[in-house]
Amino acid sequence: MISVQQQDFDCGHEYQQLREQGQGAIVTFVGLVRDFNQEGQIKGLHLEHYPQMTERALEQIVEQARQRWPLGKVRVIHRVGDLDGGDQIVFVGVASEHRDAAFSAAQFIMDYLKTQAPIWKKERSDIGEQWVASKSSDNDAVKKW
Repeated sequence: MISVQQQDFDCGHEYQQLREQGQGAIVTFVGLVRDFNQEGQIKGLHLEHYPQMTERALEQIVEQARQRWPLGKVRVIHRVGDLDGGDQIVFVGVASEHRDAAFSAAQFIMDYLKTQAPIWKKERSDIGEQWVASKSSDNDAVKKW
């Protein structure tokens, strides 16, 4: 299940939803808005997206993961709008019969989400606002798959 939303999410609730299927492994990842970048302190982020395009891109990423690994339930949540430092920004949860598949699929989904999902981030800091460019390390991470 894919959600792109402004409201926060409850990690415990999301975990319980993944657990209901009775798989042998569940891997979750929660990304937070950092309060720093290469230039120093940031106050938060503003995230923009194209609603139907973003959901479709996330669905395609999950489908690619399903083609590679035997997966049960998969849950991806990405928040948009104005977020402050320390706020939860992304949740990826993967259930599978085996831990290797769950770990690999969760990392694959995050790596592709960072580079393929049409979500744009603008940092807010003491020196103003600036759009965040894609990192070469994120692009390098995708190449390993």
